[in-house]
Amino acid sequence: MTTRNAHARWEGGIKEGKGSIDFGSGGFKGAYSFASRFEESAGTNPEELLAAAHAGCFAMALSLYLGKAGFKPDYVDATAYVTIMHKGGDFKITSSRLVCEAKVPGIDQTTFVQHAESAKANCPISKALAGAEITLEATLAVQ
Repeated sequence: MTTRNAHARWEGGIKEGKGSIDFGSGGFKGAYSFASRFEESAGTNPEELLAAAHAGCFAMALSLYLGKAGFKPDYVDATAYVTIMHKGGDFKITSSRLVCEAKVPGIDQTTFVQHAESAKANCPISKALAGAEITLEATLAVQ
């Protein structure tokens, strides 16, 4: 079993306060605030970090599924767009839209999309986001 950690510190009230987030591995440290989360201000936010986790998890899972089927991708390029909305008096992650392009020698679009759909459904972050709508746009790069 593997356990990873990250740390966050928030100082002050919700609107004027500020915080920092860092990964236990030391691989990332960033500032966040109300403005970086709900407006277009500098800094990161929990949804951006969740999007990074989803894109990374999906890309690795797709590589795994392709490999199990005998295909070796040159690359898998994935972006996740995570949406947070105010619903029922609270905030909720409502969706994560995965957009993927990959270069995979010897595979056709239909087979590629089947493996991408399997990766979308089965990567651990997708499973953790089970309450949100997860969509996928998968494109095979021209060989």
